[in-house]
Amino acid sequence: MGASGDVCGALVGALAVMGLRFGRSREEEKEDPRIWRYSRELVKRFREEIVQSHSGIHCREIAGVDWTNREQVQSFYKPGSEKYSECARIVGDTAKLTGELLERQT
Repeated sequence: MGASGDVCGALVGALAVMGLRFGRSREEEKEDPRIWRYSRELVKRFREEIVQSHSGIHCREIAGVDWTNREQVQSFYKPGSEKYSECARIVGDTAKLTGELLERQT
């Protein structure tokens, strides 16, 4: 999120998708309660299944990069970087989980 190292962008994006699908488009609309159920499940499964081997859900914990350190950032983006590959896996797994939840929609 803006090279801050805060919450993983894959999780933030997935939650935004939930908001687009289940959120209100107008103030007078009734809230769809599924937004809370799916958002809770998404965060729980993100923690327990997707980033369980990391120390948290923050980018700096997952990628192990100080995004204000130019050398660390350059190293992250080098071809073959394990940290970059891990982030790509997390993005893919999060997208898959989001799709599964949206397909269920019960």
